Amino acid sequence: MWRRRHRCGRRGRFPKPIMLGMTPPVNNFTPNPSGNLEPVFIEMAELEALRLVDLEGLSQEEAGQRMRISRGTVWRLVQSARKKTAQALSEGRPVYIVPQASENSPKP
Repeated sequence: MWRRRHRCGRRGRFPKPIMLGMTPPVNNFTPNPSGNLEPVFIEMAELEALRLVDLEGLSQEEAGQRMRISRGTVWRLVQSARKKTAQALSEGRPVYIVPQASENSPKP
């Protein structure tokens, strides 16, 4: 499964596609009782990197090879996902998994 990303008007080269190995069975986690706190949004690439490194126990190099991205990008995705997860758990915020953009979606 490929994830398509855009530069959003930024300079530099286009990002490389990221290979995703799974789709989560649910797309959100909400604390019970849920407060009126702002939710935390985790992207599919962040979730995949976190799953490969923390759950499957792969090194960042191996996870990068499986996702077809550099080790540095895996490190950045894992750090971002860990920070968002810790924030949601410690503050009782709901977590939403942002679905990947499909190839057929209309371009703005």
